[in-house]
Amino acid sequence: MTQEIHGTVADGFEAVREEFATFVAGERPDYEGQLCAYLHGRKVVDLWAGDGTEPDSLYAVYSSSKGAAHLVVALLVQDGTLELDRKVTYYWPEFAAEGKGSVTLRDLISHRAGVVGTDGGFTPAELADDRAMAERLADQKPFWRPGTAFGYHALVIGALTGEVVRRATGRSLQDVYEERVRAPYALDFHLGLPAALEPRFRPAQPMVPTPVQQAVLDEAPTGPHTLAAIAMNAHAPDAGTLVDYANSRAVRAKGPASAGGVAAARGLAGMYAAAISEVDEQAPLLKPDTIAEVGQIHSAGYDLVGRCHRAFGLGFQATADTWHPVLGAGAFGHSGAGGSQAFADPRSGLAYGYTRRRLAHPGGAAPENDRLVRAVHGAALAG
Repeated sequence: MTQEIHGTVADGFEAVREEFATFVAGERPDYEGQLCAYLHGRKVVDLWAGDGTEPDSLYAVYSSSKGAAHLVVALLVQDGTLELDRKVTYYWPEFAAEGKGSVTLRDLISHRAGVVGTDGGFTPAELADDRAMAERLADQKPFWRPGTAFGYHALVIGALTGEVVRRATGRSLQDVYEERVRAPYALDFHLGLPAALEPRFRPAQPMVPTPVQQAVLDEAPTGPHTLAAIAMNAHAPDAGTLVDYANSRAVRAKGPASAGGVAAARGLAGMYAAAISEVDEQAPLLKPDTIAEVGQIHSAGYDLVGRCHRAFGLGFQATADTWHPVLGAGAFGHSGAGGSQAFADPRSGLAYGYTRRRLAHPGGAAPENDRLVRAVHGAALAG
């Protein structure tokens, strides 16, 4: 039975609805997902599909959470509270242990610090608690000489930058995000989900790989001492799965900033719209110089953890280089392991958010984002 497509699109974006419907028709019958986009601060796409899915249903967005974390850092840099080229130890003296004293905040947020995990791994309780992870990471010897290379700090970047935020402001990164970003725009994008909103959460479902995806997974290195294993905590004695992580109430309650966020597509797109555009008569969160800084590529080339090409701006993924080359230079955002995608494209004024319930990609944006982004971007340019 063909899934019904719910929601609306603005005039000129009808092709986006058609593309979404075509994609959903080819998916598993149990597909659930949402797509939202803003153009110059105005919502132009708001679609969802799947039994049980509502426009305000909340999904695990894994590393798309990093977008909220990096936006907080960008705001604090813009304020002058944080300085990118100060050493991390200026804010967090204990971080100097084991040869990390030269690491700057710019190095840290650009995945160049080399502290992708700990030798023994984290417990599930630690993974849910950014402060607990930061305490362990302060004593960890880096896995490469800081500043000489980069690698994706998949589960720890939010804890590392979050500790800098806490030391500089006296408040958690999650609290700053709530006060300055989420609450003013009533965004359904949470770093720390209140218990009252739990009924809206749709538990994550495990990936059902296609034969091609399974072949890729089978060829990936699986050794417990690889950088990839350490970065994903797969070497820990009680390592769980990505689904276990997302479906943990402790993770959702504390909202670890690397991967513990939950959101609706409206929340993802709305956050990026607020970052670059006037929304609801509120000025953009980021000034033009800050937008240019966060979108400027800081790390690009061979990622030691992912063993592939990646590019990062100031914490954010360089979305045009890493995922969607149709986008303009300086586009910034972050995808999530389950398949979510979210970004801002300042040159076109586009902000995009996509969520889905069942994991569709082991390392980032689900494949359908390629066609959906092209459709949305094409409509935006034609408008």
